[in-house]
Amino acid sequence: MRRPFNQVDVFTSVPYKGNPVAVVMDGAGLAAAQMQAYAHWTNLSETTFLFPPTVPEADYHVRIFTPVSELPFAGHPTLGTCHAWLSAGGQLKNSGVIVQQCGAGLIPIRQTEDGLAFAAPPLIRSGPVEESVVTHVAAVLGIGRADIVDANWADNGPGWVAILLKSAAAVLNLQPGSVDLDVGVVGSYPEGSAHAFEVRAFFPKGGSTVEDPVTGSLNASLAQWLIGSGRATAPYVVSQGTALGRAGRVHVTQDRNGELWIGGGTVTCISGYVEL
Repeated sequence: MRRPFNQVDVFTSVPYKGNPVAVVMDGAGLAAAQMQAYAHWTNLSETTFLFPPTVPEADYHVRIFTPVSELPFAGHPTLGTCHAWLSAGGQLKNSGVIVQQCGAGLIPIRQTEDGLAFAAPPLIRSGPVEESVVTHVAAVLGIGRADIVDANWADNGPGWVAILLKSAAAVLNLQPGSVDLDVGVVGSYPEGSAHAFEVRAFFPKGGSTVEDPVTGSLNASLAQWLIGSGRATAPYVVSQGTALGRAGRVHVTQDRNGELWIGGGTVTCISGYVEL
């Protein structure tokens, strides 16, 4: 069956400088195994499939797949899918706020001057990381245990363990070995820099270590940790993807109710049809 398709670059307004997501605009009739097989074939960090919502509050329903599994939530697929839905003529039920239905529940998305932004979902797991895990992560990152300033579970769907290093330069200098869990690393730029933090995200895939270019879910959970621990104040801008030759920019803001919003630019790079 011929289905509309878009590939959207996320956390950038410049094509091919962010993180792409494949969006199948009509998932009707597809079994989970078919969606998983297609996501495996695209070999992108995530592929999404759009469906009509099953609850009245939502504007659309999305299912999110990595090449190997389905996720309840992921950040850059959320923004990329919303961009594709709006570009296809999607009509908001509530003025000013798009509501995405996904495995993690209902995710509010709004349009801002910096692009689309989603409300950071609650953490599934948080708190200090066991010392044995921290020591193991230091080893796979190729650094000493003393180089890690702090570590925290930052799981909002993907099971991120968040690692704080002393500086953005230390983050950029990482040369990790074989990781066996999802690791997000953050370090601050000097005061007065254009960006507050440099972030890198590593995860295992098929026995290899993969670096994600720009990661919405990780930046959402990092923001909750960094702001909650007094290490950051919103608004701020994160740089990610530098080590890969990308130029991802993640905008973190906080509204008057204390809710954190994670946003950035989105741009369609491919538009057409797929056979599924």
